[in-house]
Amino acid sequence: MYGQYRHTLDAKGRLFVPSKLRDELGASFYIAKAPDGCLAVYPEQEWQRVLDRFNELPMSKARSMRVFFANVVKCEPDKQGRFLLPESFREYAGITQEAVFIGQAGRAEIWSAERYAAEEEQYLTPEALAAAMEELGF
Repeated sequence: MYGQYRHTLDAKGRLFVPSKLRDELGASFYIAKAPDGCLAVYPEQEWQRVLDRFNELPMSKARSMRVFFANVVKCEPDKQGRFLLPESFREYAGITQEAVFIGQAGRAEIWSAERYAAEEEQYLTPEALAAAMEELGF
């Protein structure tokens, strides 16, 4: 997944899945609160990888994963491609009106438009892009 797509939250707290991401996200997907103050969106296959990794962890790590799994919701968009973004998730990500979906390879992220603008302002530099390309081996 790649690109960025802006959508407005409707009065009922629903967002449209960007049409270019619908096939990649599938009929249902999982949304988790992410450390950067955004929301991580996992298609079924990618979510299964998360579960597989969790199941490989020693039981002593289960406690630290509790908060992560307690803050995940499964979403199933309606026929128009809308899904309800729970209020606690909107509050966490600071989404009040406009949201930005961004592709992140095998998953997506949902940001408040304001937070993402600040993120881009800080990290969208030639030096940061060069470092990212270097990490990918280019």
